[in-house]
Amino acid sequence: MGVRQSASGSAALAGDDVESRLEGYRVELTGYCYRMLGSSFEAEDAVQETLVRAWRGADRFEGRASLRSWLYRIATNVCLDSLSAGSRRARPMDLSPASHADAALPSPTAPSVWIEPVPDVRALPSAGDPADVVVSRETIRLAFVAALQHLPPRQRAVLILREVLAWKASETAELLGTTVASVNSALQRARATLSAAGVTSSAAETAPVPAMDERQQALLDAYVDAFERYDLESLTALLHEDATMSMPPYPLWLRGHEDIRGWLLGTGIGCKGSRLLPLGANGSPAFGQYRPSASGAGYQAWALQVLELSDGRVTGLTSFLDVPHLFPLFGLPLELPG
Repeated sequence: MGVRQSASGSAALAGDDVESRLEGYRVELTGYCYRMLGSSFEAEDAVQETLVRAWRGADRFEGRASLRSWLYRIATNVCLDSLSAGSRRARPMDLSPASHADAALPSPTAPSVWIEPVPDVRALPSAGDPADVVVSRETIRLAFVAALQHLPPRQRAVLILREVLAWKASETAELLGTTVASVNSALQRARATLSAAGVTSSAAETAPVPAMDERQQALLDAYVDAFERYDLESLTALLHEDATMSMPPYPLWLRGHEDIRGWLLGTGIGCKGSRLLPLGANGSPAFGQYRPSASGAGYQAWALQVLELSDGRVTGLTSFLDVPHLFPLFGLPLELPG
């Protein structure tokens, strides 16, 4: 299983269609760089740099490897250069224990600390083998991308190439300029690191979230209805008993019905009267949240919500509050009329 196209590609790169051929790889390269970097903005920058380098070096592409493999080599080097400082992005629950509803809101942390959401349309294939599409969606979810950040950069690249994209060990070794033995060793260490962190390293071993069906759609419809009416009894009834709520760039996060409901009735009471616009992020249901404006006329962008679902319940709610950057990325306006 995996998005396996590593042997595809042309033996030459020349002619007037070079730019369009390179552009055809933008989405899958964005997904790859996003998994490596944990940032949608850094991923887009990395892909742009990759395509610029490829375009400048098109006349030197000799076709010994596929065009796709060549582009992944460039993208990997760009990402490894970006990650050389050793920093990693995370989610609030990766850095501290859960807080309670009466906790004081801490100061926001620098955006570079946090995993960012990515629009589905920019990082996921719109067509292809259904099994490959499922793997792509499962391995771009927030929890999986956060888990990858536990790995050193080269181990991260090996794990993504081998277990997400299903490249052969020999192909991965050629791309990284190393040996098959080194690739296999790095993959074993990466698996062990994620296992110690309680994370499944292979998409093949995860329990996939089924494609949107009537049951899931009914759950999302009920969530929107309850949130917009601010009926917190109905809302928390849709949550798993151990559901989490986090609000990057604030490091605080909450777990369970009591604290989530208490927070929304206390510090988060300004969310009352919000409107939600559906969208797709990280292979998951997501919404642009707009709170009533202070003037009473219309609504102001407040958060980009990404939901995690399992067994007919919401297990996680992440509200990303950096709306000046994120809403334009997702094609959302910063204001809604009344």
